[in-house]
Formats: sequence, C-alpha cells, structure tokens
Amino acid sequence: MLPRVLRRLGAAAASEVGPGDDCAVLRVSGDAVVTSDTMIEGPDFRLAWHDGFELGWKLAATNLSDVAAMAATPTALTVSLAVPHDTPVVLLERIAEGLDAACRALAPGCGIVGGDLGRAPVVTAAVTAIGELAGARPVLRSGARPGDVLAYAGELGLAGLGLSLLFAEAAEADGTAHDRTLGELWARHPEALAAQLAPTPPIPLGPAAGRAGASAMMDVSDSLAIDAHRLARASGVRLRLDRARLEAAFGRQHGAEVPLEAMLTGGEDHGLLATFPEGIAPPAGFAVIGSVEGSAATGAAEARVRLDEEPLEARGWDPYRVWPPGSGS
Repeated sequence: MLPRVLRRLGAAAASEVGPGDDCAVLRVSGDAVVTSDTMIEGPDFRLAWHDGFELGWKLAATNLSDVAAMAATPTALTVSLAVPHDTPVVLLERIAEGLDAACRALAPGCGIVGGDLGRAPVVTAAVTAIGELAGARPVLRSGARPGDVLAYAGELGLAGLGLSLLFAEAAEADGTAHDRTLGELWARHPEALAAQLAPTPPIPLGPAAGRAGASAMMDVSDSLAIDAHRLARASGVRLRLDRARLEAAFGRQHGAEVPLEAMLTGGEDHGLLATFPEGIAPPAGFAVIGSVEGSAATGAAEARVRLDEEPLEARGWDPYRVWPPGSGS
C-alpha cells in the first residue's frame, strides 16, 4: 500500500533524504518554523463532500498558510493518516495526489518528506509543516502598534458561504453528509465550494509581507472577527475594521456576491491578516481594511475590535458546533 501512495508524491527541494528512512533530512537556511494540525472525519471534513484529491489539497493548504503567516517559506510537510481497515487504497492515492498538487501550486519546492499510515475508526490526518525564514525574523501576532494599518490578503467569506450551502443542501437532518446534490451545487456555486473544499491561500504573500515590514500577521482560519480579536489581544491593541473598505475589496469575489456577514464570520478562508506601520505600503495582493487605533484597556475585551464605531463580537467557525450529529447548529 505505502509504495503506491509514495509514487504519487514529488520531492521537496530542501530534502536531502525523503520518505523511506527513519527520518527525513532537510536543508534549512536560518531559523525554521514548525506547525502541526489534525483533521478528523466528521467535525473537520465529510468524505461525502470531499473526494480524496480535495482532502489532500486542503490538508496541505491549511498548514502551508500557517507557515506563510509567520513570514516563512514552506519547505516540507509530514503527513500521518489513520483510516478504517476497509478504506480503498485509491482514496489514499488521491489524498497523496492532492497533497502533492497543492504543494506544487501554492508553495513550489515544498513537498512531503515523511509520515505514517495507521488504522482508526474514521479517517484522521495529522500534518506537520516546516518553513524557513532564510535569515529574516518571524512576524508574530503580537507586533501590532497604534497607528498601523490593518490589511488582508486572500479570499474572505467564500469558504463560509460554501460550508453553509453544503449544510443546507448536502446534509441529512441528523447532520451527516450526503452527495446527492453535490454536482448541482458545484454547477451553481463553484467559487464558494472550491473555497471551502480546496482553498487557495496566498502563500507567497506571507514572506512578501515580512520583507515589506509587517508588524504583525496571522492566518485567518476561524473567521475575520475571531482572529482579529486574537491579534488585538496578542498585541494589546484595539482594531477598527472599515465596513466600506471590506465591501469594496471583498463584496464580489470570482464573480460571486459575498455579504458582509460572511466576510466577518464565515471562517476557513485561510487568508492573511497583517498590520503595517504607517508609511509602509502593504504588498500588492493585500487590501487595507482598517487600522490599529490604540492600546486596549484591561478588562475591555469586548471593545478590542470594532466595525466602524460598533463593537464586533468574536463569532465564527466552530467545527464541533454541529458535530456529533444532533448537537445543534
């Protein structure tokens, strides 16, 4: 089984030794960044919605974006899969093909250098991503300062729209997934479903933001509202989002209309939220959506983030809100 899967994977440019030994050997210039993430069938993905290729793509994309958010360049991934004993080998091959394709498209030179295969009651994936800073300093969540501009790069709200469509039209009453209407959904809403099932985060813009002088940055996974609160809290500042700028920059994406509520609370777009000191222009691909307005008072967490003049609640994507089935919506 393993040789069939490994044949689907290309090599990482930084790999001296790839899959097959007890460890991979990587060439890294300067400091390295490392991140890990786990995705479990049920709360994190539904196989009735994802084919293996899309799942592999999303496994790579969601981890590559975390590396980019530190202003690092992704160099390698390790992927461990635990699956039920009756899982077709072709599913594992398609996952491997999706992983490889995402690395080639989103982070050329990055590749899979190792991992593991095992058994579990449901498909479970654990990915570790490694990136290099090449002598640069990492950009943290904690560097935003009053007077900075707030900018965003990537899709915003589309993935949340896609997930809402899947739950509304491709799920049973008990919350489990079905694929009876999936083809029709793809025909009607290709942009939203692609953003949800196979996201394309702007990986090169992470290092570009670092080179430009970004003061803080993070991957937006759960929603712009939630992650803006996280950045504000880490930096000890208050953020102001500009409704007009958000609607002008992201109200229409790839031909699809995206409501403001989806931009704020949709989640799973894996774009980059960054702050830049006054006088530093964000790189092309970033849209200015607000500002850093001052230090946050102790105990004033509810006012850390505002939309224009109104406090913005930290609401967004929670994979366990509707899992297990019947637990709510």
